[in-house]
This record gives sequence, C-alpha cells and structure tokens, in this order.
Amino acid sequence: MARKKVLICDDQETIRKSLGEALADDGYEIDEAGDGTTALDRVRDEAPDLLLLDLKLPDTTGVEVLRTIRDEGRDVPVILMTAYGDTPTAVEAMKLGAYDFVQKPYTLGDMKTKVASALKARLRQRSADLARAHEHETGGMYLEMLRRTPGLSEVSEIVEKLGRSRAGNEAEVLILGESGTGKEIVARAIHEVSHPGAPFMEINCAAVPESLLESELFGHEKGAFTDAKSAKEGLFELAGQGTIFLDEIGELGVTLQSRLLRVVENRKLRRVGGKEDRPVRARIVAATNRQIESAIQDGMFRNDLAQRLSVIRLNLPALRDRPEDVPTLVRVFVESFNRELGLECEPPSDELCELLVRYPWPGNVRELRNMIRRIMILEEPERVLPHHLPPHVVRGENPRAGDDQDVERIGRELLPLSEVQRIHILHVLKATKNNKSKAARILQISRQTLREKLKSFEDAEAASDDGEDLSMSAAD
Repeated sequence: MARKKVLICDDQETIRKSLGEALADDGYEIDEAGDGTTALDRVRDEAPDLLLLDLKLPDTTGVEVLRTIRDEGRDVPVILMTAYGDTPTAVEAMKLGAYDFVQKPYTLGDMKTKVASALKARLRQRSADLARAHEHETGGMYLEMLRRTPGLSEVSEIVEKLGRSRAGNEAEVLILGESGTGKEIVARAIHEVSHPGAPFMEINCAAVPESLLESELFGHEKGAFTDAKSAKEGLFELAGQGTIFLDEIGELGVTLQSRLLRVVENRKLRRVGGKEDRPVRARIVAATNRQIESAIQDGMFRNDLAQRLSVIRLNLPALRDRPEDVPTLVRVFVESFNRELGLECEPPSDELCELLVRYPWPGNVRELRNMIRRIMILEEPERVLPHHLPPHVVRGENPRAGDDQDVERIGRELLPLSEVQRIHILHVLKATKNNKSKAARILQISRQTLREKLKSFEDAEAASDDGEDLSMSAAD
C-alpha cells in the first residue's frame, strides 16, 4: 500500500523536524516547506495527501495559501496550525474548506489523531466521488452488484429488460427468497433502471403493527381516528412516480390484503377516513421469505393478490446454492466498506475465498455482508485474512449446527414421517443439552418412549453400515 504524503509548512525548522519525525514513525512520507510560496509549489507539483499549514508565515498567511489552493480547485485537506486563538480567522478558514484548526501548543498524540482522521475523510470523499461517477456510467450500484454476481445473472437480465421496457414501468414485481438473499438489493436495482431520481419508499410489513400499517401505506384524513390531528400522506402517495417496496408482504393481515388488492387492481387508493380516490402511479415491488403457495393453501394469503403482484416473479436462490457468488460478493463488500469507512483494504485472497465458499451461510448474503463489515470496523485490516474470520466459518460449520442443518431440511425437502420425527427428536435433545427428562416433557412423550426412539435410531444407523455413530446416544 502506497504511503500517504504529508506536507508540513511552518517557518520554524524545529517544529517541522519534530512533527515530521513523529508522523514518519507512523508510516507517512514527509515533505517540508518553510514559507507559503514553497508550500504552494509543492502542492501543485507533488500533490500531497495532506497539508499541515502554519497560520503565520514569512511571506503570507496560511489562510491566503488555503484560499489559493481552493481557487485552483485542489482538494488536498488542510489542517491550520496557530499559536494565536483567533476565532474569526478560524471561522474564515473553515469556510474556505480547512479540515481542522489546531492551536499551539499541541501534543504529538493529538496531531497524529487529527492527521489520521483527515486522511480517512479524504479517502471517503474520493471514494464517494468515484462511486457516483461509476453509478452514472453503469446505471447504478445495485444493478452493478447484480451484474457482477454470476448466480443472479438471470435476475439481472430481467431487471435490465424492465428498465428498457416502457410498457413495464408500472408492472408489479414479486421477489421470493429466504431471509438475507438480497431481495431489497433487487428491488433497488429495479428502481434504478426504471425510475432514477424518483422516490423509493419502503416498509417492512412485519415490523409495523397492523393497526398502524394501514395509515402508513394509504395515509389518513384529519380526525380519521383518535390521534389523527392532521391529514397525512401514505407511502403510496409519497412514492409518486417512483417505487414502493413492500417487504415481508407475506405477513400482511387478510383485511389489509383486501385493501391492497383494490389498490393494485384499480391503481387508486382512499386514505383512512377519506372519501376521495387518489391515483397510484408508483411501481409496486413486494417481497417475502414465505413459501407463497403454501401460504395460499393455508388460507394465510390471498391467491388473487399473489397473482396480481406476480406480473414479474423473481426467485432468489440461497447463497449456499450459488457458492460461485461468494468471492464476488466479498470483493463488492470490501470495495463498499472502503468507501464508507475510509479504508484501503485490499481485495480478498484466493485462500480466503476458498474458506468462505465452504461455509453454508445460513444467514445468506446478509450474514456475509455483516461479517465483512464487522471485521473491517474492528480490525481495519490491510487485507481480510483467514485469521480474521470467526472459528465456525473457518471450520465451515453452521453455528446453529449439527442437527439444526437437518431441521432446515424439513422446510426444503419432502421427507418420510419417520425422518422428520428423528430430526426433531435429535434437535430437541441438542437444545436441552441431552437432558432426556426435559426433552421428553417438550416432546410430550414419556422418558421410556424417548429411550425406545433413540434405540431405534441407533439400530437403523447400524443397519445402514455407514460406520458412524449417532450424535445423540440413547444411553443415560
């Protein structure tokens, strides 16, 4: 990693030398200037990453040097140093874009902290500028993330088609997938290609009490209920000609499902307590981690609403089913957090990616993102390495593990009743730390019956001749 260059401009050589030596010990490259003219020449010719600038100089003032730097359009961060407590000068310097104003005498420790902070702030700003330029060229960061993810190539193609289709700008979209698979990323990518610059309004239907959700979605008139002291626009109105994203739509109550169905069908809404119909122009994107067909069969979700929301239906596979995406996602997250946190963490190594691919990621993309973010915040590493990872990730083991992975099979596979029973019994035993009396009470069977069940599992295992022991023993 290239060393950061710090230019120290002070007419006192002892200050330049002592401050320069202290910063050099922290790995910075140091340059010096004894007057304003020399400092300006160095800024123009060598483009330092930071300028430490004394207020009183032999040929000019630090404020004038700063003014010239800004007039020339240079973005080098500047920390002004002075032995005089001049508040108006400090205010003027801040208006000109000085990063900080330090009064002498200062401690070297404080100055080191301010230098590090200024350099991080500059990196964040530059990264943000590059990100905005990149978004302008590629069509948006969320769409770019989909394009870079091989396992979502089909989803990316559909999203781009939605952006090219004038007829599809209001088509409803239903996104299905487990928690953490990236449903919001897809929703935002759809918004980027269809309604750039328009509002993106989102709500988690599971996080808002149903008594409030109707008002949040559709708005209310003054006096519609006890606390309605004034009229309020709902999210459908606030979205305008943009996008409204209804996350966890599967948790919506049946009554609200009926109201939403009318909105989707008629493209009109009526506020709570209102009499006037208002047009709905926003595209509706909904998402759920539920098995929507099962919810329909169980009477928990209206089939007609599901059909109306599914003009475009996108299914996001779990991360464990697209391991080829893990290295790409890690690189994307490192780049993103570099910009956010002002770091310069290098791309991940092949060794790290191989470890991450072996882990099943029960929390999907969200778990991977949170892990990388936590490491970069706490460690600020030059590169994320295997020793930074949690032990269970290095081992490739689900922390909910053991038989919990089998428990997840119940929701994914069609299993014989005997297998479902075996998985559940072993899961309860694990949760109770092999306390058979407690497990029997939870299972609502006798302790003797539990013993017999465990013995039958052992016999079946032995008959299979696979040479492996059960994780739970029937012995006391």
